[in-house]
Amino acid sequence: MRALVTGGTGRIGSAVASALEREGWTVFAPGRADGDVSVVEAARMLVERAVAELGGLDLLVNAAGEGFAPKPVDELTEADWDAAFGATAKGSFFVSQAAAPHLRESRGCVVMIEDVAAYQAWPSFTAHCAAKAAQAMLTRVLARALAPEVRVCGVAPGAVAVEAGQEERRAAETLLGRVGSPDDVAAAVVYLAGADFVTGATLVVDGGRLVQTGSALNP
Repeated sequence: MRALVTGGTGRIGSAVASALEREGWTVFAPGRADGDVSVVEAARMLVERAVAELGGLDLLVNAAGEGFAPKPVDELTEADWDAAFGATAKGSFFVSQAAAPHLRESRGCVVMIEDVAAYQAWPSFTAHCAAKAAQAMLTRVLARALAPEVRVCGVAPGAVAVEAGQEERRAAETLLGRVGSPDDVAAAVVYLAGADFVTGATLVVDGGRLVQTGSALNP
């Protein structure tokens, strides 16, 4: 079992890589220093390198992302927008496109690391919300485009990386009364990697935050 985890040096990406390794996967988990997936050629080369090192590909986890920074709508710049969409939406698509022939051959799986921001309106994170919403749609579009050989699923984390001093406030936003961790997200990825009858669906890992506050998934 061979997996490519983009954004593999980040908090969530590294947790996903470690969890997969514990389950017996051989993992290639590059970070930005290994290639900027917002650049199409770099995204394609990253897949080529992964296939060469792993001897094929059974799982792609798109965990790379940037642009998560609060900013009022009237202060957003083109650079802010491009940063948010670059790795998250553009990168996820072109890495998946390059990986698709290898995943078809192995009847593999793609997992998008989405965000509950894709399903809620956060004015201070406009570009991030829009980029994650685009990525969430890719989950569904690619599930149709790559079926039946390749399954495509999403994981939408809630509060799993909370600033110090904000734990109590963020925990109160969930039904479970606590914040999560990158390991919670990683466990969901491991599940979806082996869930052979699941595709085109997103597993929300947020302690019930969307149910608590309302969203496009849970009105």
